[in-house]
Amino acid sequence: MALWCRGVQRILVDVRPIFSLFQTIGNTEYSSLSSVSRPEGLGSDEAKEAKTVEGHKPIVPLECRFVYPEFLPDPRLDHRNSLREKLERMDMLNRRAHIDIPEFYVGSILAVTSSNSHAPEKSSRFVGICIQRGGCGLRASFILRNVIDHQGVEMFYEMYSPVVQKIEVLRLEKRLDNELLYLRDALPEYSTFQLDMEPEFLPEGAPVPVNPIKVKLKPRPWLERWERQELKGVQDLGLPERFYKRAAEVARPWEKYDLMKEYRASIPAEEQEEIFVEVYSQLQQLEVMRKKMKRRRTFVRPKKMG
Repeated sequence: MALWCRGVQRILVDVRPIFSLFQTIGNTEYSSLSSVSRPEGLGSDEAKEAKTVEGHKPIVPLECRFVYPEFLPDPRLDHRNSLREKLERMDMLNRRAHIDIPEFYVGSILAVTSSNSHAPEKSSRFVGICIQRGGCGLRASFILRNVIDHQGVEMFYEMYSPVVQKIEVLRLEKRLDNELLYLRDALPEYSTFQLDMEPEFLPEGAPVPVNPIKVKLKPRPWLERWERQELKGVQDLGLPERFYKRAAEVARPWEKYDLMKEYRASIPAEEQEEIFVEVYSQLQQLEVMRKKMKRRRTFVRPKKMG
């Protein structure tokens, strides 16, 4: 037993220099790798910033999420698929290369030209106010409303549909509410626009104006319980007190403090930044090309008379 213990001790003594040698080599390699990967005199955060500057990462404005909301995916987890979303964004950029899809919001007045096989010129043009905008990806859509011959007419358009030939913004503005569906129960003058309305231009770089108008609704019955919705763009409804009491009973004021509900209904800011970094440069190129095409003057050859 004593001989066995002496043998083990002798082996450990012989192996100890080998361990020290490997430790020295490992420390040398680690120090050399760390000196190469991290610039001298920079911390971890500063090194990340230096890497970002060297990679020329584009700076995405914060308003992109409002100008191009359809590029953000559906926040519902059971509808998420990263590969499908990336392919859809590629298709959307390709579609934008063939048709100009300008910036607009709910409350803007648009004119949409779409193909129509039953029209004499195989196309039709509709002018109206945007009362709703929704969907994401290739399923992005919006609704236009106008009153024609004392009859309310609404048109539903898919933004990236090949049927849509041209989208024009006649008046760029916002409203106090995110949806204007209550215009269906409002007086006709709030939804009436001329079909030959001329476009109104804003100075370049000017902020989008917010129209503070408050519409007046018709007497009941209505399509929805508007008194139960916190609407900012509607005048006093003039209902009996029992309607407002019932609205207070069924209200859920705690939902605006529900952080988990808000998280599940939105896309995280980090993921939004990744998406817009991917598409922002191409969107800017398309915007520059669109401005050049507008500035270009077409030459019309004069016709000989007689």
